[in-house]
Amino acid sequence: MNTTWLIKDIRPYGEAAMDLLIRDGVIAELGAEISAAGAERIDGGGLVALPGLVDLHTHLREPGREDAETVQTGARAAALGGFTAVHAMANTDPVADTAGVVEQVWRLGRESGLVDVAPVGAVTVGLGGTQLAELGAMADSAARVRVFSDDGFCVADPALMRRALEYVKAFGGVIAQHAEEPRLTAGAQMNEGIRSAQLGLTGWPAAAEEAIIARDVLLAGHVGSRLHVCHVSTAGSVELLRWAKAKGIDVTAEVTPHHLLLTDDLAATYDPVYKVNPPLRTASDVQALREGLADGTIDAVATDHAPHSVEDKECEWGAARPGMLGLQQALSIVIMTMVESRLLDWRAVADRCSTRPARIGGLVRDGHGTELAEGAPANLVLVDPAARSAVDPAELASRSRNTPYAGMELPGRVVATFLRGRPTVLDGKAQR
Repeated sequence: MNTTWLIKDIRPYGEAAMDLLIRDGVIAELGAEISAAGAERIDGGGLVALPGLVDLHTHLREPGREDAETVQTGARAAALGGFTAVHAMANTDPVADTAGVVEQVWRLGRESGLVDVAPVGAVTVGLGGTQLAELGAMADSAARVRVFSDDGFCVADPALMRRALEYVKAFGGVIAQHAEEPRLTAGAQMNEGIRSAQLGLTGWPAAAEEAIIARDVLLAGHVGSRLHVCHVSTAGSVELLRWAKAKGIDVTAEVTPHHLLLTDDLAATYDPVYKVNPPLRTASDVQALREGLADGTIDAVATDHAPHSVEDKECEWGAARPGMLGLQQALSIVIMTMVESRLLDWRAVADRCSTRPARIGGLVRDGHGTELAEGAPANLVLVDPAARSAVDPAELASRSRNTPYAGMELPGRVVATFLRGRPTVLDGKAQR
């Protein structure tokens, strides 16, 4: 395949139109009226160019639940969504709690050729919450793991959480906490509030999330280690994070697209597609999350892409597994909730969806999250922000269909994605 691409008339970060030349995997030139003999040409027509997106929180299900997703199908969905790198969560079967399992996931990602897959290692053996996993061995493996999480379960034991935070300091790792005090969420089915009382569903209090965040930022500050908070969902959590950052505590946080858009009112349908962990919250929580993302209190948008098989999702609410698809529509939701409302400009979108996630996950070393500039690795996405289309679950690349956006008309279309100068998506179609 040709390694030289000339992309005409694009707008980096939504700013002035120019041309971009890719040669041998890097951005060779960026400016006006560029020409290059023998280059493959793309007429951008004013498309917005951004650094390739980076997802801190993806469930690829392989190994163990290939009926719901594989690394290959998840990678295809990611590329179509504009991502050049994703972090694959550890709750596979077997759990990614050893060097052998994380290397398997890493190799599958390399074989996909569509995105870089960075495995997330489990904090505890088997996600059991009682014994630290082989953190050092996973960090030293070929996968070079730097993010560790028991996502799906909270590291509820404070002494164990402290030891994990201390351990990862040695190699610059970060503990990504699923903030949920389990003794406050036993049997919980949705956000605790007026709507849960009306529907007769056991409520999930905001305090269950906020109590763990409060505890863990204090622990992180005490030991001088890095903490990342997964899928923040409440206004109180935003305030706690704002306080911790003001104190100089090394904490980062992410918010999902669905928590930026959807509310607990949707539980009234009893459609399990809206069942998620943490649950959809109130409109006031949604507004606080948007404001927190806008002012930088929340560092990143992370999809928490959680594919499920039909039998695990199309059943009664109480028996359904929590989780939603997110990779292909994530950028559209950010455009809808943050760009069209003028809470973020395109440079800020690049910061929250690429630069900061790459920095948090340690992927800057691999050329992700870097500025669109001459000499930089050619990891980038071209977006048509004016395009609008309805979401059809049957057309998604994922093996699963549990999208909460079915039938919604969303803005933005990923036209092309480049990974190290090679197109993984062209004209909206995956290339492998």
